[in-house]
Amino acid sequence: MAEMKKKAGLIFFPIPGIGHLAPSLELAQLLINHHNHLSITIICMKLPHAPYSDAYIRSVTASQPQIRAIDLPHVEPPPQELLKRSIPHYICTLLQILKPHVKATVQNILSSSHSNPVIGLVLDVFCSPMIDVGNDLGIPSYLSMPSNVGFLSLMLSLQKRQVGDVFCDSDPKWLIPGFPDPFPSSVMPDAVFNKEGGYAAYYNLAQRFQDSKGIIVNTFSELEQYAIDALCDGQIQTPSIYAVGPLINFKGQPNPNLDQAQHDRILKWLDEQPDSSVVFLCFGSRGSFDPPQTREIAQALQRSGVRFLWTMRSPPTTTKIEEGILPEGFLEWTKGRGMLCDWAPQVEVLAHKAIGGFVSHCGWNSILESLWFGVPILTWPIYAEQQLNAFRMVREFRLAVELRLDYRRGSDLVMAEEIEKGLKQLMDRDNMVHKKVKEMKEMARKAVLNGGSSFSSVGKLIDVMTMNFMGGIAHFNESINEKA
Repeated sequence: MAEMKKKAGLIFFPIPGIGHLAPSLELAQLLINHHNHLSITIICMKLPHAPYSDAYIRSVTASQPQIRAIDLPHVEPPPQELLKRSIPHYICTLLQILKPHVKATVQNILSSSHSNPVIGLVLDVFCSPMIDVGNDLGIPSYLSMPSNVGFLSLMLSLQKRQVGDVFCDSDPKWLIPGFPDPFPSSVMPDAVFNKEGGYAAYYNLAQRFQDSKGIIVNTFSELEQYAIDALCDGQIQTPSIYAVGPLINFKGQPNPNLDQAQHDRILKWLDEQPDSSVVFLCFGSRGSFDPPQTREIAQALQRSGVRFLWTMRSPPTTTKIEEGILPEGFLEWTKGRGMLCDWAPQVEVLAHKAIGGFVSHCGWNSILESLWFGVPILTWPIYAEQQLNAFRMVREFRLAVELRLDYRRGSDLVMAEEIEKGLKQLMDRDNMVHKKVKEMKEMARKAVLNGGSSFSSVGKLIDVMTMNFMGGIAHFNESINEKA
């Protein structure tokens, strides 16, 4: 590591959606903690559905002097109609508009007299087209995957199909590298069914993955060794994989919906509950239900008798009951045994000794947080790749209790009887899932310690970044001389 005795820089280009941004910022801090000779510049883009990203990035740069942020200039975004049709397609369209601005920003960083040598670009996997910027400027590019190796394998496996070969619900089960068994099309991500650019976006993004120098994944080998080995044995052309997780923000993300008083009320209420007695219901930054489904959840909670903390997209009011969204008498019944709120500090909640189960949308960050704190999940996926995550957690890893694996927006109602049954299974301490989750908790925590699998993977990554940079300088200079 002699080369790293000199200052070196990395440039991060994350997607501002919280599910992507959070692990990206944690990765930046992790790399600096491993090698304090590093400095990191974050190039910030704006997305209409990610209003809190600026506050989150600023909170990190304020506490970490080796990380700074640069905003891209404002551009005319693609039409909002495109966002409604397909978020991946919208992002890919926006990236093409931003590409010259990203290149100009990177050139300014390189030419700055205060800049350290830039040894790599770290791009969100949804920003893989920006590999062109790195190639043009002689900087090696690495991809950051905020989800898991299984999802990575699915995206890479799309290359075996045609760009217009959109999936259908009736398609047969699919077996791809990294999965021990075939899985049904019903648990595929939303985008692969999308004929309005979603499938093509996934296909085209994944096509660029092999042009990177490595893919950094928010996972740990003890959880996904089978998938990692399968991708490394050459069945699919894959760059080196670096499993560096779990990447968890223990401070929580800034959120204007959560004031300190509400935060304190939630934790005080949890302090008053018996150990492992409370079910936490939370469905992510974009997870919400219509009134009929909300009523079914409320009825299931009443019938099961479990204590609960339920984060709803808007706080409960008398009006909600008058409108029939919550059953009559529900708020009175909850006193002492349940709490409803607009938002909750998820990491702090999962860490609390009162929590015994988690009804989750199965976003990858939420899954890793639940494993870190040893809290079993009842699966209720809603969007993105959450169905695939839920399927693997239940069928492959045996680390979650199944409610639904294939639920998505527009699905039929999940009835109160089914939810009640799931809640009782989730809170059954004799369920084998509890034992397996506790075992995985220990593995997750060992992975990030000195000598652990993820700790070692970070060291290898920085070694490779340094070597690729030195080799890249030589190759870039040769190219310049040839053109001259």
